[in-house]
Amino acid sequence: MRRAAVLGAGTMGGGIAMNFANAGIPVTVYEASEENLARGLATIRRNYENTARKGRLTQEQVEERLKLVTGTLDLADLGDADYVIEAVFEDMTVKKDVFRRLDEVTREDAILATNTSTLDVNEIAAATRDPSRVLGMHFFSPANVMRLLEIVRPARVSDEALVTSVALARTLRKVGVVVGVCDGFVGNRMINQYGREAQALVEEGASPRDVDDAMHALGLPMGPFEMSDMAGLDIGYAIRQRLAREAGMERSDTFMDRLVEAGRKGQKSGAGVYSYAGGRTPEPDPAVDELIGTYRREKGLAPREITREEITKRLVYQLVNEGARILEEGIAQRSGDIDVIYVYGYGFPAHLGGPMFHADLVGLPAVLADVRAFHERLGETWRPAPLLERLAAQGGTFTGWSGQRSAVSRQ
Repeated sequence: MRRAAVLGAGTMGGGIAMNFANAGIPVTVYEASEENLARGLATIRRNYENTARKGRLTQEQVEERLKLVTGTLDLADLGDADYVIEAVFEDMTVKKDVFRRLDEVTREDAILATNTSTLDVNEIAAATRDPSRVLGMHFFSPANVMRLLEIVRPARVSDEALVTSVALARTLRKVGVVVGVCDGFVGNRMINQYGREAQALVEEGASPRDVDDAMHALGLPMGPFEMSDMAGLDIGYAIRQRLAREAGMERSDTFMDRLVEAGRKGQKSGAGVYSYAGGRTPEPDPAVDELIGTYRREKGLAPREITREEITKRLVYQLVNEGARILEEGIAQRSGDIDVIYVYGYGFPAHLGGPMFHADLVGLPAVLADVRAFHERLGETWRPAPLLERLAAQGGTFTGWSGQRSAVSRQ
């Protein structure tokens, strides 16, 4: 790989560009406006200088890496890149337009990758004349720090493009996991269930602090609401509104939606589920308690006491149940891939082995009994996955399940 390119100089695009520079690969960063490009390049420099101040790089190394990063306002300058990664706004219309333009200016043998976290990579690839060179490279934020990389395999991608991308993940010192195409792929598809259950627990009576503390006690560095604040509540808001429209609803209306509509977007706005007036430390905010109380009253929800054990089981078993569906659909090749994604991408405690391995240790019959009890009490979001039911009945495990022909492997 002689040269790479990144489309977008925002937080994600800049972080991706740093990965190439760290690996010694020259990278061109494209932005549509001079102001955004200057801001993005300045952020890259600031990130490197912060690392140098911590003693992890010398000033000479900082300058060497910065020399590998070139900014441009001309899309044609991406024409000599071997590998191009798009990191623009998470909107299908925008993504497809970008790939049509890339198709015109890049070499025919260049690989084109999208950093989308939820959108259909098959549809994005179809916007090009040659979908065989298009796939997903879903970096996790901050991209220059997080080691996980979901390599998303659409239906028409070539073996060469896929294998090159797997090799690139190693070159960039990432933990690459090949996954299939669905809404959210593996990590975000499961985290959507986890996040929805966290919201349900608060609607039923738990506080956001109760929920996050239960995950801390399990060993996670961040609970679901702390994680949402760090990522930006507007990201989840946009996904919920899109899914609501696709389901024929006018709009999504959760207490999390109302927080965003009140201007609370997380750490970046100084307030989300928590207040960040003092910096990055999440502090419970009475205004949020009031908003949640109003939401409960409007929806006719009577709060109750919820134990930490119930919180932990409901959050972890939502991951397990959705993971079982992902396995059976072939979106992941093996349960270990799901566990790697959750340990490296979401901070699931390594000593528990990931959600699927943890379920094996608990025992799938015991997990299924709890899932069935939640299904009876809480409704369809808890319908047991068929694979979980079968393995529990057979005395099997996710780890030992050999599965079926995978949509990922296509073999």
